[in-house]
Amino acid sequence: MTHAAIAHPFEVSFEFFPPNTPEMEETLWRSIKRLEPLAPRFVSVTYGANGSTRERTHRTVRRILTETTLVPAAHLTCVGANKDDVLAVADEYWDAGVRHIVALRGDPPVGTAYAPHPEGFPFATELVQGLRTRHDFEISVSAYPEGHPEAPSLHVDLDNLKRKVDAGATRAITQFFFDNDVYFRFVERAQRAGIKVPIVPGIMPVTNFVQMRKFAARTGASIPSHMGWLFEGLENDADTRRLVAATVAAEQCQALANHGVYEFHFYTLNRADLSYAICHILGLRSEVGGRGSEGERG
Repeated sequence: MTHAAIAHPFEVSFEFFPPNTPEMEETLWRSIKRLEPLAPRFVSVTYGANGSTRERTHRTVRRILTETTLVPAAHLTCVGANKDDVLAVADEYWDAGVRHIVALRGDPPVGTAYAPHPEGFPFATELVQGLRTRHDFEISVSAYPEGHPEAPSLHVDLDNLKRKVDAGATRAITQFFFDNDVYFRFVERAQRAGIKVPIVPGIMPVTNFVQMRKFAARTGASIPSHMGWLFEGLENDADTRRLVAATVAAEQCQALANHGVYEFHFYTLNRADLSYAICHILGLRSEVGGRGSEGERG
């Protein structure tokens, strides 16, 4: 990778999940403060199907609003709630100053098949429609370059994305992928289908290759064979794994940029080190003395 190729200003966003222990909360907030000076376009906070997870999401979003200079994007899902409850949460977010929603169908509890709530939004398309009638949110939705694992075909899955966009989504964020050609083919098919909104690549730095391989198998994401070789023998060498992971992800982003892609969404797993290192390699620097500066907060 040559730094001479880095000329276009990149935009990034980061995804976090709400903590469920005091130790995880401490890790999350260290990560948020570490990444804040990079001035991301937004940071998103995931949203679970059970009430306690939802409340942790709300609490995290509220804290980001009040204690940082970051722009939060709150996840909303269709799982386990009726329409009135979902829209009430959307109203609370709007009143608090949140202007960006990531609208998702959501995953059912482990071991069960998805079933719409009898009085809820059945799928993300209907959720987007409901949000559009409520407030003028920026709405991001998910996209699957290799197809949603439950979709009967790539064509059906792309039609579903088109419906979400036609319903009012303003951006699509992809499931993570490791083969850039998969992304380029997907974007080309989406454009031919009339999808005009930005399709932002989701980037997953690999912290644990064994776990990632299992996760990719569940989500339908393919893993190039050379990645296994890169991480071979590093199961007990976390430091080297992090160095390799940062290099692999930065090279993936630079290769995307060489084809005109300048916005990336990082799945941080609540860890800042890899995402920060990747952004640094790409040429993004902390805004020293600008927004996110610790000095501003005393």
